Amino acid sequence: MQREACRMSGGVQEPAMAGMITLDDLDNMTDELGSDSAYNSNGSVEEEVEPMEDGEQDRLLNYWQTVARGHEVEVPNEMAEPIQQLTRNGRTEERQRVPFLLLSCKEKCGETLYEKRQYGKAKWACIKMQEERYEQSICMGFMKLMRYICEQNSTGSYLGMTIPVLTTVHTDEANTGITRAVTVAYYIPSHLQANPPQPTDQDIIIEEWPPTVVFSREFPGVTNEESIMREISQLAEHLDSPDLCLQDTFIVAGYTNPAAANRRNEIWFLERA
Repeated sequence: MQREACRMSGGVQEPAMAGMITLDDLDNMTDELGSDSAYNSNGSVEEEVEPMEDGEQDRLLNYWQTVARGHEVEVPNEMAEPIQQLTRNGRTEERQRVPFLLLSCKEKCGETLYEKRQYGKAKWACIKMQEERYEQSICMGFMKLMRYICEQNSTGSYLGMTIPVLTTVHTDEANTGITRAVTVAYYIPSHLQANPPQPTDQDIIIEEWPPTVVFSREFPGVTNEESIMREISQLAEHLDSPDLCLQDTFIVAGYTNPAAANRRNEIWFLERA
């Protein structure tokens, strides 16, 4: 499979080497480009800007390719148009958030330890990946979902970005690490839930997820194998009855890209049905 990359990947910050770049460098590049990512840092509405100038598509593509090299993956040139389209729309419209009902919230000394939420039945565009590294899997999976969002669907229209983007992960038998197989999922916008556009990519499957109760804890920074296992352990310590949740399946919810100054993620435990 051709290696691809995207900016939503939670890559490890590695030592700077030839052809690689640090996250601090990426933040500076982001400021120069005038856009944070396929979805902005807080999901808020931004003021409308003038159309992109000639050459902006190449600059955006080169930026994504630079990020990709830091994760040992590549962005093909054919991603130039989807990247530009997501960036252009990202400057002018609010990201639709996946709706949920807040059931309860556990706090201590003013800190939110976790939230208990009810998510309703909904349709998601899902793709299963199994690369050598977690960040490679979510990168390549999201790149495919980007194409689906950006007109490579049965309607030929731009669907709009929703947040969070979810990644389902599984722990190994010893519960000491996560397995290579992950599922990256994009919430179909509410106005398309009844009749979701079909993807042209056969690897993407439209799934209907049942109503689910989750226990959610927010955490900042990168998302990789080490940080995910750490957050799973911390949330388990805060739960009154962790045995009521699935013990080998968890969800990482991503709201921002890893180059953002204030990255926001959540770890979700799934209550047993």
